[in-house]
Amino acid sequence: MTMEATVRWGLPQLFAGQAQKEIFHNEALTRIDMLLHGAAESADENMPPFSPVEGQCWIVAEGAAAEWAGQARSVACWTEGGWRFVTPRAGLKLWLVDKGYSVFHDGVGWRQAAARADGLYVDGLRVAGERQPAIPEPTGGIAPDAEARAAIGSILSALRNHGLIDP
Repeated sequence: MTMEATVRWGLPQLFAGQAQKEIFHNEALTRIDMLLHGAAESADENMPPFSPVEGQCWIVAEGAAAEWAGQARSVACWTEGGWRFVTPRAGLKLWLVDKGYSVFHDGVGWRQAAARADGLYVDGLRVAGERQPAIPEPTGGIAPDAEARAAIGSILSALRNHGLIDP
């Protein structure tokens, strides 16, 4: 049995003796162009833009309407032949132009990348921000303050070793 399309992305396959093979070949190239090192203008839109530029893509948001109806969470790309939609699969990664970071599909839904220009995120919450300037060593105080200074010094050392503050 011969498959009509590839398993992962549904790229049309060619057959011996097939007429107009260029149509199938060009469709496969269009889909590859949408996904290979892809970028999406936004993942927050549920209506197609009024005047998309050929090659621009979006991740369709919930509540999709008009030409995007029924395509929520799909990748929509404007081509010379109109809208093309691709159902995402686990591992697909796209750059979000409007956010300035990547999102990836985990097989269930789109997730934001953990590492971004402004910090490290876990489950959408920033857990480490941009590197801050150096914190001076603790000084002063009286004798009982020695233990507090040692504890603060250990904390500062750990933060420096992790690269969260300047040495």
